[in-house]
Amino acid sequence: MNRNTKHNRKSIRLPDFDYTEGNWFYVTLCTHKHKFLFGSIINRKMKLNKFGNIVRNEWLKTKQIRDNVDLDYYVIMPNHLHGILIITHRQCRGTEHRAPTTESFGKSIPGSLPTIIRSFKATVTKQINELRATHGLPVWQRNYYERVIRNEKELYNIRNYILNNPHKWELEKGIPENLEL
Repeated sequence: MNRNTKHNRKSIRLPDFDYTEGNWFYVTLCTHKHKFLFGSIINRKMKLNKFGNIVRNEWLKTKQIRDNVDLDYYVIMPNHLHGILIITHRQCRGTEHRAPTTESFGKSIPGSLPTIIRSFKATVTKQINELRATHGLPVWQRNYYERVIRNEKELYNIRNYILNNPHKWELEKGIPENLEL
């Protein structure tokens, strides 16, 4: 990659979309180089290891520490996490209103999906690196997949996909890109 274009990445986000308020999102976060860090699939069920437990605890804590977030179905796999995250309303103090509601590189918007995911990934990375004494080693891929859930049929299909992900693991050899919604 040319160093001059390092921060000119193509955004996967919808232009002019408000990532801070009233939407359901399906997200997938993969480990760096797809390393199996979070546990194993045994008899079509995910068995979390100590790193997987950190991921689970921090994912659940996301709802506890943010009053604008709710969580739906999720699954932690050996090398990725699928989850449905709901932003219920914009986080504002008093009469404060945020503009713009879309992020640009280096300018985070509190309460937005990218900021929530960035904070989650940073916290998990810090804890895992402390546990394995590998300060600065990446745990996650740089980006993540997101999809705005647009209707009940999509929600139903995504929930089924998440529920069945451990069952499909052996069939698909554990490669998230091979799995179809």
